[in-house]
Amino acid sequence: MTEKLWGGRFEASLDEATENFGASIKFEQRLAYFDLQGSLAHAKMLGATGIVTDKEAQIISDGLKSLQQQLLEGRIEFKTENEDIHMNMEHYLREEIGPVAGKLHTARSRNDQVATDMHLYLKSVVHQSLEKLKKLRTTLVNLSVNHVDTILPGYTHLQRAQPICLGQHFMAYYQMFTRDYERFEFNLNHIDINPLGAAALAGTTFPIDRKLTTQLLGFSKAYDNAMDAVSDRDFILEFLSNASMLMMHLSRLCEEIILWCSQEFQFITLSDQYSTGSSIMPQKKNPDMAELIRGKTGRVYGNLLGLLTVMKGLPLAYNKDLQEDKEGMFDTADTLLMVLSVMDGMMSTMTVNVDNMEKATHQDFSNATELADYLSTKGMPFREAHAIVGQMVLHCLKEGKYLQDVSLEQYKAMSPLIEKDVYEVLDPRVAVARRTSLGGTAFESVRAQIKQAKSELRR
Repeated sequence: MTEKLWGGRFEASLDEATENFGASIKFEQRLAYFDLQGSLAHAKMLGATGIVTDKEAQIISDGLKSLQQQLLEGRIEFKTENEDIHMNMEHYLREEIGPVAGKLHTARSRNDQVATDMHLYLKSVVHQSLEKLKKLRTTLVNLSVNHVDTILPGYTHLQRAQPICLGQHFMAYYQMFTRDYERFEFNLNHIDINPLGAAALAGTTFPIDRKLTTQLLGFSKAYDNAMDAVSDRDFILEFLSNASMLMMHLSRLCEEIILWCSQEFQFITLSDQYSTGSSIMPQKKNPDMAELIRGKTGRVYGNLLGLLTVMKGLPLAYNKDLQEDKEGMFDTADTLLMVLSVMDGMMSTMTVNVDNMEKATHQDFSNATELADYLSTKGMPFREAHAIVGQMVLHCLKEGKYLQDVSLEQYKAMSPLIEKDVYEVLDPRVAVARRTSLGGTAFESVRAQIKQAKSELRR
């Protein structure tokens, strides 16, 4: 039996099945680097405050640095009998430097230690997420620049509604992802807090310097309440919530990509790098990566709901339930970072079938609002114009033609207000250009949105 570092009060050891059930090392291994980082700061603080001698602090620090190197070289074997990442690292430190390793745990607990590890880990993940999200936003802006003059049908209820500029469509997603970016930035305010020194829940009698460890670990401040420090998982819940919202936005975009590359739409063609085929149907080119991103959204939602459920009834301060905070966090982090990379690659390499998009705007009734607006500007009440145009659309459907195919004589029979200039108004490209209101689809309006976005991305 491996001697437990907490075993002094116990007469019997855990049975093997129970030990495996309670051990967290199988998923906490990825915290090893951050655990050693926190221990180095703690060791330096212990020496600076005289809690251990300078010589002892140096021996401990040298031992920790040696473990860091062994970790990088893959020479650390994580063992279930050592339960978690902290006791695994302390076990190896003891092997490295002897009994003085036991002094490292002075004035701290695994409770504040694991919280520190997760703050450091998640801070790294969010910075990577922000970097990848900025790259995706930049890709969307570049696509918008290239397709300011590209028009296509806009949809509501998945029915053709009005002609729009493709640049506006991409910029709508840019706005979504910018809000996601801002949410992750705000999340950093709550991640960038140091729990180290809170100990188990009540602080410590030793003269520690939490400001020093805060500075050494690069945190902006320390927790003001020790009980809150060891039991707070809001920063993880915020991350999972932000990730869920980002995945929802990514899933919406993927749904449109899936539709647009279908035979029915043929608006885009995905690169072979982001498509797969069929084992039985040789003609198939499937948007599997977009579908997979759409599918992975569910697992990210599940991780959020899982931790919310874990937290909902926990009394202060630390409880073993909190061991369930990590696997969902790790899974979401892995999913998010991979998805952002794949999404950016898929968007930046796809081909937009410009002609097919514009052709579609001439084969529908998405210009019906233009005709109603035209009559309204001539003095007809909009509700009356709406009804008249609706009747004309019905007539066209029965005749198998579109509004631009209706003769001027037929239009005049509908309303004497209609003149020859109605055909210019009905042109989809003109319809797009005329919608110059703030945020509208007009080419100049979209260029203004792009200009603003470029300014934001330079910050």
